[in-house]
Amino acid sequence: MRNLFALLSGSLFGTGLLLSGMTDTTRVQGWLDIFGAWDPTLAFVMGGAILPMAIAWRFTQGRNPGLGGQFPGKPVQRLDSKLILGSVLFGMGWGLAGLCPGPAIASLSFGGISGLTFAAAMAAGMAAAPFVRTRLDGVVAAV
Repeated sequence: MRNLFALLSGSLFGTGLLLSGMTDTTRVQGWLDIFGAWDPTLAFVMGGAILPMAIAWRFTQGRNPGLGGQFPGKPVQRLDSKLILGSVLFGMGWGLAGLCPGPAIASLSFGGISGLTFAAAMAAGMAAAPFVRTRLDGVVAAV
């Protein structure tokens, strides 16, 4: 039952990304082009996601999901070098490719070779991240 709900949730999320145009790389890059042809669509999509999530955080406090497990707690709000470096790398990739992980997966079926290339590079980066993180922790500790 959990897998069915995961499939339904992921399908709903992917459909929302398609309908909102967030799989269109030019629209996303237009959001980042604040001094050129700025496209505010992404702001409305983010706002449409933040409001229900804020309500969901309030609603789920002290409750358990019907499918087992627990709802995640509020994330720790800590600004450190890992968060800053990760944000910079994510932003650079997002700006260059016009895709982030969710829309990249949603666009696999129609993104052509460029979509597949991006997804492969994303998967390689995710696989390499633990190794790089371990190496960076050693460098930071030595300094």
